[in-house]
Amino acid sequence: RRSLAPSQVNKRPLNDSNQSKRACLKYNDQSQNIEQNSKIDDKSTVALSIYELNIRNILSKPFKVPIANWSGSSFSRALGVRRDGIRRPLHDPTAPDALILYIPPQISAHDILKMDKDKILVHVVVDPALSKILRPHQREGVKFMYECVTGVRIEGTYGCIMADEMGLGKTLQCITLMWTLLKQGPDASPTIHKAIIVTPSSLVKNWCNEIKKWLGGRIGALPVDGGGKEQVDKVITGFVQARGRRTVDPILVISYETFRSHSSLLQNAEDIGLVLCDEGHRLKNCENQTYRSLMALKAKRRVLLSGTPIQNDLLEYFSLVHFVNEGILGTAQEFRRQYETPIVRGQDSCATDTERKKATERLEQLISLVNRCLIRRTSALLSKYLPVKTEHVVCIKLTPLQIDLYLHLLKSDMVTKSIKSDDGKVTSNALAAITLLKKLCAHPDLIIDKIMNGTDGFENSKQLLPPSYIAAQSKKKLMIELSSKLMVLDTMLAVIKTTTTDRVVLISNYTQTLELFERLAKLRNYTFVRLDGSMTAKKRAKAVDDINSPTSGVFLFMLSSKAGGCGLNLIGANRLVMFDPDWNPANDDQAMARVWRDGQKKPCFVYRFLATGSIEEKMMQRQAHKKALSSSVVDCEEDVARHFTASELRTLFNLRQDTISDTHD
Repeated sequence: RRSLAPSQVNKRPLNDSNQSKRACLKYNDQSQNIEQNSKIDDKSTVALSIYELNIRNILSKPFKVPIANWSGSSFSRALGVRRDGIRRPLHDPTAPDALILYIPPQISAHDILKMDKDKILVHVVVDPALSKILRPHQREGVKFMYECVTGVRIEGTYGCIMADEMGLGKTLQCITLMWTLLKQGPDASPTIHKAIIVTPSSLVKNWCNEIKKWLGGRIGALPVDGGGKEQVDKVITGFVQARGRRTVDPILVISYETFRSHSSLLQNAEDIGLVLCDEGHRLKNCENQTYRSLMALKAKRRVLLSGTPIQNDLLEYFSLVHFVNEGILGTAQEFRRQYETPIVRGQDSCATDTERKKATERLEQLISLVNRCLIRRTSALLSKYLPVKTEHVVCIKLTPLQIDLYLHLLKSDMVTKSIKSDDGKVTSNALAAITLLKKLCAHPDLIIDKIMNGTDGFENSKQLLPPSYIAAQSKKKLMIELSSKLMVLDTMLAVIKTTTTDRVVLISNYTQTLELFERLAKLRNYTFVRLDGSMTAKKRAKAVDDINSPTSGVFLFMLSSKAGGCGLNLIGANRLVMFDPDWNPANDDQAMARVWRDGQKKPCFVYRFLATGSIEEKMMQRQAHKKALSSSVVDCEEDVARHFTASELRTLFNLRQDTISDTHD
């Protein structure tokens, strides 16, 4: 009986009549059908075989990561597949130019079979995407830092100081180190899970941009700088609480000021494996709040970046070394007794032979100990890779008005009383007079209020001003001809603008001078951007982007050396003018290194403006003297503005009008 199921109701029944009809087919028709069916089957088989072959080819290919510029290898972990058997390194140690940071002990194949698979160590190899772009000195630097932070160089300590001079690629070396630690280790698992970069506010975005530049979208960096307290707390708390796969951004980039204000949220974090402090000479005082807050972090691996690790005295040097490797130099008191006092005493001009010998011995001991955790290379290495840099010292004679005002201040009671002081201390009046002289060398506009009001040092000096200058002040008109340095700058910019396509960075220690630059630029219709300490991080980043963008049309970049002398990358410009010097040569060197650095494609020109025979030439001479002394320990300089003998002050408060260059003489 036939089924009443819907699928069977309309089905044609198989009866005998159908069978008989099939049997009645003629033999010729039947043979013809068989032949046709045979041909169809052959074609189907061929088509099916080609299809299967294509499928098999696709399935047999290894998985390819769908990320642009991905450079994986057979050593990379397969997606979704857990490999059994012996551990393998993340990258191939036998590849050409492989940068190997760790080589495991050699074990025979027989012993490997006996060992627990989880105890077999593997090579640590830098990602080929990074190692292929590292220069020889950078490869050496990455290896040095890795050995320091893994306790290889000094047992039981995990820190180092990267003290390369400006422009040698400290940032790229540190990014390479962080990426390696975050992704691999000798036990075939990450060495660290999170890292913190503490940096000046102006460099927070720069660090994020550099991480993105070298690593693309392969890792996330979380920038934190300023903003509302609740919002910052929320971001930091999210970073601290993230674990495992929930850690979207394993790198926190935070400014020193923001870190100090929110350090309590980070001090209890257990899984922060590395803290990196950029422009680390900020940590030269082990008694300040920022230093103590960073010391309270539980991260045992610490890297400090500074192109100028010593700027004042040896005790500051102790603070930096103590931060990265606590206890290696003993306590501050022990360091002072063991090293600082004998070394300083031996360098005194009145030291005995015994004291000099002892100083030499202690200095050698200190250098030997510290060099195990400090690496420093000079910018001479850059000459192999960068366009030529030409540095000009431009000595410029003051204008008649500047000379009259300069001499008036030197003869004032304010200065004469400071010179007569024999107690060895620099009075506040002397420091104020030094600042006034430095500003006067730039332009009388910088001290016009004191002249008009007849304040200390400028009593009755208003009569020295020409009537045209007094009239110009009421109209806020810039009189370029009253400043010799401004006249030279005006001429120089006109020549550069009309004969080249170069861009210029103008640097000064005073924001008042930057205002002079602005007025000059507006007068000559020059396009410009400005960066000083009053600007937000967002505006600073925009200014840097503008000077580096080839399509922005910006001609001048005006920079306050105090706000942007460290770490900024201004390779969009290739000419730089240091309008006034700093007492500390490290500050000038930092500022001048903004253009001659990695990525620069054009020849660079640096112009150092000095007012002839004035305090500015004395400052440069003192810089050169301190640099010569500093060669003994990295970059040892002192706070020169506050350390003068009475005879040095008398020399300082003097104007040589009869010379082309006091420094040359």
